Amino acid sequence: MAYFDAASTEPLHPAAREALVAALDEGGADPARLYGAARRARLLLERARAEAAEVIGARPDEVSFTASGTQAVHLGVLGTLLGRRRAGRHLVAGAVEHSSVLHAAQVHEAGGGTVEVVGVGRTGRVDADAFAAAVKREGTALACLQTANHEVGTLQPVARAAEACGAAGVPLLVDAAQTLGRLPVPSGWSVLAGSAHKWGGPAGVGLLAVRKGIRWRSPLPEDERERRRVPGFENVPAAVAAVAALRARLAEAEEENARLSALVDRIRETVPRVVPDVEVVGDAAERVPHIVTFSCLYVPGEAILTELDRAGFAVSSGSSCTASTLRPSHVLEAMGVLTHGNVRVSLPRGTTGEDVDRFLGVLPGIVRRIRESVGVRS
Repeated sequence: MAYFDAASTEPLHPAAREALVAALDEGGADPARLYGAARRARLLLERARAEAAEVIGARPDEVSFTASGTQAVHLGVLGTLLGRRRAGRHLVAGAVEHSSVLHAAQVHEAGGGTVEVVGVGRTGRVDADAFAAAVKREGTALACLQTANHEVGTLQPVARAAEACGAAGVPLLVDAAQTLGRLPVPSGWSVLAGSAHKWGGPAGVGLLAVRKGIRWRSPLPEDERERRRVPGFENVPAAVAAVAALRARLAEAEEENARLSALVDRIRETVPRVVPDVEVVGDAAERVPHIVTFSCLYVPGEAILTELDRAGFAVSSGSSCTASTLRPSHVLEAMGVLTHGNVRVSLPRGTTGEDVDRFLGVLPGIVRRIRESVGVRS
């Protein structure tokens, strides 16, 4: 099986596996207690926190480990809105944000807040001028913008958004799930969220950073863990493994990014040439190195996935966060591109050219057979 779904979850990095096994012995005690094993667990946790803070350009006391990237986003969005209620109750977000941001926005709206969704162009990039205008609205408490889109890979104008937010005195929450460990962390963020399993760490670990000076209040019942930001017992071994993977990915990022980007370019160039009636979506240049998405006319995306799975390829289709509902992707709809027959290929570290060539070899026949089965000749 060739695994091409790294945007959903990256396979566990060897560095994470090694760190996890070691930390299971040393970090299993309750880090809040005072006995020796607990102090050792606390030391491991704080060391991981300090290393994560160094990577993202933060202070250790600004960083918390959460139970997932989704929880990090929910706490970041709702906690900042709650902490800044006196400033206003208006939230600004891009139209192609991850569902975790949009679901938090729905909760905020249901509680009496207002939400402004900023549109995107056909490449999936948020309109920077419209975003800047939106954050100037009186009563804006928070703005949200991802570093890169999780479905089509397009990089977002975070630098311009941060400049506009700074001028307006509005905090900017940046969802960096698809770029942490791959690309430099952009400056100008007020709240940062990430997910360890996206960069090769274990599942069940998220990263939440809140800058000093940003008014933040937990939307959940208070708990003494993680500086009262995140309730529940800390998973010390998983946090240690997550940071080990993050540092390892950064160390190899330059070489691996160049290699994966070249493979993605090969897919972007070849698919429209060998498969008729295909639209490759997302920005061809301003993108993350590992994601390419295309849509095939007259073909259900789920049918392509099933046939590719039988041929030995694991890929995703439509919205990575709503695929189980079989609803059209909100990202593709916002972009105004084909939502039918959508395939997202996202390459993990170590993907070979041979794997990509084999994929490109079987794809045309699969699409042709599915189209013929529904009475469409290609």
